[in-house]
Amino acid sequence: MQKTVHIIGAGISGLSAAVRLANENFNVHVHEATQQAGGRCRSYFDAATNLTIDNGNHLLLSGNRHALAYARSIGTEAGLVGPKRAQFPFVDLTTGQRWQLDLGDGRLPLWVFDEARRVPDTGLRDYLALMPLIWAAQGKLVRDAIPCKGTLYERLVQPLLLAALNVDPPEGSAGLAGAVVRETLLAGGQACRPLIAREGLSAVLVEPAIKLLQDKGASIRLGHELRGLVMSADSVGELKFGDDTVTVEPGDAVVMAVPPRPASTLLPGLKTPSKFRAIVNAHFRFDPPKDMPPILGVVGGLVEWLFAFPQRLSVTISNGDRLVDMPREELAQAIWRDICKAAGVQGELPPWQIVRERRATFEATPEQNALRPGASTSWKNLFLAGDWTDTGLPATIEGSVRSGNRAADLVLAMRQA
Repeated sequence: MQKTVHIIGAGISGLSAAVRLANENFNVHVHEATQQAGGRCRSYFDAATNLTIDNGNHLLLSGNRHALAYARSIGTEAGLVGPKRAQFPFVDLTTGQRWQLDLGDGRLPLWVFDEARRVPDTGLRDYLALMPLIWAAQGKLVRDAIPCKGTLYERLVQPLLLAALNVDPPEGSAGLAGAVVRETLLAGGQACRPLIAREGLSAVLVEPAIKLLQDKGASIRLGHELRGLVMSADSVGELKFGDDTVTVEPGDAVVMAVPPRPASTLLPGLKTPSKFRAIVNAHFRFDPPKDMPPILGVVGGLVEWLFAFPQRLSVTISNGDRLVDMPREELAQAIWRDICKAAGVQGELPPWQIVRERRATFEATPEQNALRPGASTSWKNLFLAGDWTDTGLPATIEGSVRSGNRAADLVLAMRQA
């Protein structure tokens, strides 16, 4: 008999679990509280710029195995585009110096032995000093594992870890930072090729998943917020959605893929991260110079990463709490000044949009990392997913997909038991 699974939340973690289980012949019902799928990883039409923009500039790497497998499963891996080699151009706005980090395309980090491919003014000894980070304990701070100073730190380690952890790296979890380094820099260039969804996050990661689910007979209900759970013995027995109640039959399962705050409201006593950090994204309607790389690392300015899209320049600023209350026009002008320097362009402020996600990620400190729950719960048919659950990674798309896959694996194990 076909089993039913209810997926609560249509962000990337919920969609990855739903796709996996639909492909395993489950009867899938997706319930999303808002009016759109994708969560913090989606696109929308913006009237200010007259363009379709993403609510965040998410960068994937070729070594993000789970995220790429998810894209493959919905037929959109080709929509993730990037250079053939793992090359990262950088510019330092304080000195005007430009360089390119070339990680090559091998499986080993041999680039550290080649002066022309590594960060300028760094030596092999600088890279060896990063070794303690690779297997650092979860409770350790980055600053207690490696020296957070010097040319290599300022030009590579700080930008990489700031983007990954979304906290000032010295205060971040060395365990999470080590996981990032193991899966990227240490895995050689073949794991570090940068990939972006040039046509938009929704077109590549969200809408095709919804279509696949619907083609397989799944139901997707938007604006269908879960208000409560009714437990019977050791299982979820009913799902209360305000106006309607859904019975969860014996043998069926529920995957809760919602943010930590609603999760802890629905499951009193659930331990979740309680502190969050902002990310600021800005989009400008402006044709990028023809020779501009798709992604440019920026050091010494307000901007950290500059993305070139058709008709649009976009930036990401992590650990952005200091900017969430800054007047929008003032912030846009400051960011545009950095863009002009970094991209070598000039002109008055073009049409723009600022997107400030106040609770973009959980705070990737040892204290908050210790509050992340696993996928299993006290109820045998209820499982958790989300980038804030204990994935072993910071809050990333790769972590989201992994969490969805892990919840799906537990549902499949239930069926086989």
